[in-house]
Amino acid sequence: MITIKADTTLVGVSELRNNIDKIIKAAKNNNVIIEKRHKPVLAIMSMVKYEKLQELIEELEDQEFGYVAQKRIQKTKPSEYITLDEAEKRVGLKK
Repeated sequence: MITIKADTTLVGVSELRNNIDKIIKAAKNNNVIIEKRHKPVLAIMSMVKYEKLQELIEELEDQEFGYVAQKRIQKTKPSEYITLDEAEKRVGLKK
């Protein structure tokens, strides 16, 4: 294992096979990058970091959806809107 940054460790595939417990322990506090033939192929991180990353991705997606919705609202004329009842009828939720 080679520390390449304060929070990142680099590990070869063969070392992963031989020292899996040690690498799992390291991944609880640091990011671990697995290399095969000197090329990064996999990243391992703690579940806490993974969950935070997933939350960040969801927040960014929500912001993007909000931006797209605002742009659509700006381009849509009031006459193009339909009521909720009409939308439900069109998709078969109401008769």
